[in-house]
Amino acid sequence: MQIIRQYAAVPAPLQGGVFALGNFDGVHLGHQRVIGEAARVARELGVPLGVLVFEPHPKQFFFPNEPFFRLTPFRAKARLLESLGVDVLAALPFDADMSKKLAPEFVMDVLVNGLRTAHVVAGYDFRFGKARAGDASVLSYMGEMEGFGVSIVPEATLDGETISSTRIRDLLGKGDPKGAARLLGHWWTIETHVRSGDQRGRTIGFPTANLALEDYVQPAFGVYAVRIEFEDGPHKGVYDGVANLGRRPTFDKEDVLLEVHIFDFAGDIYGNHAAVSFIGFLRPEQKFSGLDALKEQIAKDSARAREILATTPA
Repeated sequence: MQIIRQYAAVPAPLQGGVFALGNFDGVHLGHQRVIGEAARVARELGVPLGVLVFEPHPKQFFFPNEPFFRLTPFRAKARLLESLGVDVLAALPFDADMSKKLAPEFVMDVLVNGLRTAHVVAGYDFRFGKARAGDASVLSYMGEMEGFGVSIVPEATLDGETISSTRIRDLLGKGDPKGAARLLGHWWTIETHVRSGDQRGRTIGFPTANLALEDYVQPAFGVYAVRIEFEDGPHKGVYDGVANLGRRPTFDKEDVLLEVHIFDFAGDIYGNHAAVSFIGFLRPEQKFSGLDALKEQIAKDSARAREILATTPA
């Protein structure tokens, strides 16, 4: 998959494709339907399949001081899109100039003269242009006027429930990673680098890989059954584990940290890139009277996590 950052100088081989339009935060089942329809049209026309997103997310541009909300920051989103067979990802900067473009200007500048799209696909609630004034009807009208095709995908539901990034964030905030995965179509995963910690876990027999949340949405604090994957290096592979996400009240810490104890594992992984998938929620984070009580609970959590992971497909 090729990534382009500017719409004004798109290489000729990447022009004339079919582009799915949206933020696609989470790349959930609803998003996958939009991209799937774009893929169908691209195959029919024999042209590249593209996805257009903005980086940073427009919400981050307009409300920079609000808490992190993203289900999939750029790297994670790109990986998921590539797995869906996307040929080109147009990750366009959302800046002051882009925020001021009227809906017709966005269509002409980006879709017509920049990407030279043959066809675009968007969800029923797609909005674009200054003040989000452009909608599906505006896009369809502009497509008819300028000679490119437009497909609008209706609302996606699962068992009567609307599939949305907002609903998935809500489920994660309530400690329901399985419910979130049901709407995502994949496990919710944090991708970041293993950093050095205080190595306290080694002293009680449960060494941990320490990872920061960075700009991911903050799920419920507590203990989870997880899988951790290393994409390269000597420890490349997927491992089962148990993780605590939170502020570690037993040690009076304030920063939020994800600590993963990897089962049956030994090795130096500091600095490695890791992807941690949240499989099951075991219990809320709690404060213990001392290290012995904490050690006893971690042993119980580990046993329960092993049980969950043994019966949960990858």
